[in-house]
Amino acid sequence: MENNSKNNLLISSSPHIFSNLSVQKIMWNVAIALLPAVLVSLWLFRIKALMLIIVCVLTSIIAEVLFLKLRKKTISISDGSAVVTGLLLAMVLPPSIPLSLAALGAVVSIVIGKQVYGGIGQNIFNPALVGRAFLMAAFPAMMTKWINPFSLDAVTTATPLGLFKFSHTFVSLKELFIGTVPGSLGETSVLALVIGGIYLFSKGYADWRPSVAIFVGITLFSSILYIIDSGFGSPLFHLLSGGVVLGSLFMATDPVTSPVTSKGKWIFGIGIGIIIMVIRIWGGLPEGVMYSILLMNAFTPSINKICRPKRFGT
Repeated sequence: MENNSKNNLLISSSPHIFSNLSVQKIMWNVAIALLPAVLVSLWLFRIKALMLIIVCVLTSIIAEVLFLKLRKKTISISDGSAVVTGLLLAMVLPPSIPLSLAALGAVVSIVIGKQVYGGIGQNIFNPALVGRAFLMAAFPAMMTKWINPFSLDAVTTATPLGLFKFSHTFVSLKELFIGTVPGSLGETSVLALVIGGIYLFSKGYADWRPSVAIFVGITLFSSILYIIDSGFGSPLFHLLSGGVVLGSLFMATDPVTSPVTSKGKWIFGIGIGIIIMVIRIWGGLPEGVMYSILLMNAFTPSINKICRPKRFGT
């Protein structure tokens, strides 16, 4: 008996946890989860949405292929990561942005946001948000030009957060939930995003903790402010407006750029929620989802170190 147990002992290098999940399976299912938001964006912004999505996705794929060839690395477009990066970038851009700038943002997302770190799984920051941050810094006028849904005219209008920030006007919660408001391509319809999020979480393709933690952080912070002065906006308004739902469900849950432990994910998400509210209330910009996620991405290694479980026996 003793000899048999010794013979059956297997010794191998880490990792020792196995799963039927793969990068390819996760990426393509994230793309599937984004389909409701994509369809709603096509309904709201018509040909502008279609062209923006096509340009961002195709440019991301081409940029990844060319850069991998330049580095003489294996081309792995089939894993879907370039498609998801391009799709997410399109979702966070204004429908009226020139397609040439959208293509430039896609190149920055792939090359600067992902490939310079060594490719998928090694990037520090969310690639799509890196591309958006570059465009926001380089072309702020184009990145803050919004159009009304169902309109093909590039008439400048204000987003719900812009109205709140600069004129203290609140858009109805119903409009925010359905998405018939000006905003980035895929962030306006909370309903569509929640449907995609439920699919991701129910299938186990994303961890729900960062998303819930962001909602908790925003709710607690905004509730305190709302009690002090209702002019700061209700918690529900801040949860439904801007890029909170899109960023929480599809960007903060990125397993590469978020902490690995459960405790770390809660710290990560609550930190994002608080920073969002600080920027919205006291910052110069009406929105802060992009910067809050990128900032907490930078703290992810430190959070992992702080929340690292103790070794058995120590």
